[in-house]
Amino acid sequence: MRKVVFFSFILLGGCAGYLWGLHDDWPTRLVMMGGCLLVAAAIGGALSSAGKQRRDAPLLKRDDFSRLPSGAGTDVDDLVANYWRDEGYPPFNKPTEYEHVSGKKT
Repeated sequence: MRKVVFFSFILLGGCAGYLWGLHDDWPTRLVMMGGCLLVAAAIGGALSSAGKQRRDAPLLKRDDFSRLPSGAGTDVDDLVANYWRDEGYPPFNKPTEYEHVSGKKT
């Protein structure tokens, strides 16, 4: 039934474009039909999926972050391996010299 609604909107869009450009030449009529088909396909697609249940992807839980690949930068092993570079801060969050001393930018 959803496909019938979708394709009927496409058919109505083509007919509307043909009628809209009825008194013009064929290239103009084809452009009008194409534009109306595009709009009708968007409306038909939205209306044909109106009552459909969605299967959203589940959000990552806290335990799933431990399965991220190594090198992401926030793993404990990555922080330990790059301590010499980051001095214990997360990657790219190390404050500059003047932020570290005064606590605010000047």
